[in-house]
Amino acid sequence: MFGVKEYKFWFCTGSQDLYGDECLAHVAAHSKEIVEALNKSGLLPYEVVWKPTLITNELIRKTFNEANADENCAGVITWMHTFSPAKSWILGLQEFRKPLMHLHTQYNEEIPYDSIDMDFMNENQAAHGDREYGHIVSRMRIERKVVAGYWGDPVIQKKIASWMRTAVGIMESSHIRVMRVADNMRNVAVTEGDKVEAQIKFGWEIDAYPVNEIAESVAAVSESDTNALVDEYYEKYDILLEGRDPEEFKKHVAVQAQIELGFERFLQEKNYQAIVTHFGDLGALKQLPGLAIQRLMEKGYGFGAEGDWKVAAMVRLMKIMTAGMKDAKGTSMLEDYTYNLVKGKEGILQAHMLEVCPSIADGPISIKCQPLSMGDREDPARLVFTSKEGKGIATSLIDLGNRFRLIINDVDCKKNEKAMPKLPVATNFWTPQPDMYTGAEAWILAGGAHHTAFTYDLDAEQMGDWANAMGIEAVYIDKDTKIRDFKRDLMLGEVFYR
Repeated sequence: MFGVKEYKFWFCTGSQDLYGDECLAHVAAHSKEIVEALNKSGLLPYEVVWKPTLITNELIRKTFNEANADENCAGVITWMHTFSPAKSWILGLQEFRKPLMHLHTQYNEEIPYDSIDMDFMNENQAAHGDREYGHIVSRMRIERKVVAGYWGDPVIQKKIASWMRTAVGIMESSHIRVMRVADNMRNVAVTEGDKVEAQIKFGWEIDAYPVNEIAESVAAVSESDTNALVDEYYEKYDILLEGRDPEEFKKHVAVQAQIELGFERFLQEKNYQAIVTHFGDLGALKQLPGLAIQRLMEKGYGFGAEGDWKVAAMVRLMKIMTAGMKDAKGTSMLEDYTYNLVKGKEGILQAHMLEVCPSIADGPISIKCQPLSMGDREDPARLVFTSKEGKGIATSLIDLGNRFRLIINDVDCKKNEKAMPKLPVATNFWTPQPDMYTGAEAWILAGGAHHTAFTYDLDAEQMGDWANAMGIEAVYIDKDTKIRDFKRDLMLGEVFYR
């Protein structure tokens, strides 16, 4: 994934000097062993870095500020091996500005029944020390992730790994810059939002450019570079002429290749990681960007249609959080298009006019060139495919006027029941949890948009943790959702987050 640092996480162990040097030596050795085991597990996406035991106010404060200053430190994992007086942590916690995990574990998995004595009890008292530390973090109202369990358990290691991806999303959020080509679609509500508040809350920069300034970058792409990319397309994808003249078809494809190169060079030059377009304002562009946007998304850029900058930023965020994930199934912007309401086969057909990321494709990917009624331009080329089966999450970040809300819906992606030969766009088909009708009712009650940032590779907990770190409301729609309880939760959110 372009533009993401080689992040690391610091492992900080708390103790005190009442138990003597021998005890402190054991604490240090044990925490080193834990760090080494975590790094060797093969489950963590980022390296854990051991730090010397923290036993004084001064050292804790110094360590946390060093973590703040280290650009490659994405967060700190804390653990109290012994009792650690919580007031020693106050100044360091007050000044800390990065993601925080409290790993509630202990060195030994089992009580050593035959040999346990008071020396062992004093040395191995995370059950005591972690509660003291947890109290002060709660009293200070500091957002953190708490994971409880034995450090050698793969289940716990996977929880740490999951949080690491959220932490990187928190860190990288402040580096997301969205380039708006023209403005939002006229009279559409959900693509609007407070861009200043978004920068305050999330760190996002959302800037607008006249479409013809980007069109100039497209026009500057050489014919040789365009032809080379067209050749790459023809090698990589199936070509579906469907009766069109081969040379005429190739010219349409070349327009998208030129757009891809021109857009990408402009994005790189101006340092943007996400982009929005609008079919109602295309300026000198010959086609609505279709295949070009699909390819840019696959490379890691965020995208939102009709000027939807919130979706563009969220797609980029999700792509950052899933970077380097083994066997990743993909992330894309999608749109709720039409329903299947046949009993037992309910679901929502997801698509868009053109722009669905091929990272979610299952099976062959084809290039089609078809007329598009919107945009008043020549027929655009686009990638067409169906998506993978499996579980995923659909998210919608909405601006309620006085605050943001993140809606997170667990969805079950399925294969289309039948082929759709006349639909020249990429599609996904899913049923929202807990069922089609409850999921749709809850989504509408929460104010969810018709555009979503979708991924197979993250879960609701990770995105909820991100929302919590950003200080915004997270609303969950899943297998346990009941409308009466859901409406009560929305009312409570109105009170808590106003």
